[in-house]
Amino acid sequence: MAPYLRMAELHTARKVVDLVDVDSEKWLQYADSSRWPKSWLYRLEGRRLRRLERSLLGFADAITLVSQAEADLYRNVCGDGPVHAITNGVDLEYFAPPANPPAPEEACVFVGAMDYRPNIDGVLWFAKHVWPQVRARCPKATFYIVGRRPAPAIQRLAQVPGVIVTGAVPDVRPYLNRAAVVVAPLLIARGIQNKILEAMAACRPVVASPEAIVGLPAHPREHLIEAASIEEWGSAVCRLLKDPCLQRRFGRAARKYAENQHAWERCLSAYVDVLKTTQRRAADTATWREPGSWLAHIGATMQRTSG
Repeated sequence: MAPYLRMAELHTARKVVDLVDVDSEKWLQYADSSRWPKSWLYRLEGRRLRRLERSLLGFADAITLVSQAEADLYRNVCGDGPVHAITNGVDLEYFAPPANPPAPEEACVFVGAMDYRPNIDGVLWFAKHVWPQVRARCPKATFYIVGRRPAPAIQRLAQVPGVIVTGAVPDVRPYLNRAAVVVAPLLIARGIQNKILEAMAACRPVVASPEAIVGLPAHPREHLIEAASIEEWGSAVCRLLKDPCLQRRFGRAARKYAENQHAWERCLSAYVDVLKTTQRRAADTATWREPGSWLAHIGATMQRTSG
């Protein structure tokens, strides 16, 4: 949509572009991990998108991204300018754990759209390299893959002992509440993973790859567990499956982190400062509608998403 902001009719309008993340970087990473001709197509898309991202500095009054890591990346590859990091929030009331939660099963869960390549690649990697170790140490363990439109490769995982592929579900909270651990083994990740925020808000312990948490100011070993190697993954998941006390410790720390850092009211208040700044920048060149109507329009149309 950004090119429409260059229309002559909008020359004097204030322009705020919410990129969420530097999406060109994702396509370039796809290119590096794919064979020709897909690698050529992905690189072409990445370069074209990078040109668009750079062009925003020429006409946007403010550019927002979902984390400081994404804002820093944008500055590094596109240039400096009115770039702001405004993190995502999570619905703390909706994902709050039940008053009388069920006893967690000896289970881990992944939640996400299962036709999205980073989710597919991450789950396949986990199922191939980590899950056999987990089942060897915890023979009764179950791995729930929860998400709509599972790709054929994901559907075939249902044949693996202990793996359950649910497809679309009306509510992910029962799966979060029953799991001893939520896993996020992403190999490619941009922005902030809402799936991790939701798990933390649900008071569940999380094991995640470094790529999956790069946009979060959470502290590994305090709010969640970071795992990079196959051995680290197997050890972390099995420890949580076998230790209810450890589950409760990381679950409570995760919930507290979500409350302190990702309440929507706290996160969106940062937009007020950005909008005030753009108002001042444009005050000498444009006369706008009443601020209330403009803010209502922004609030109605702004929907920040992640993979």
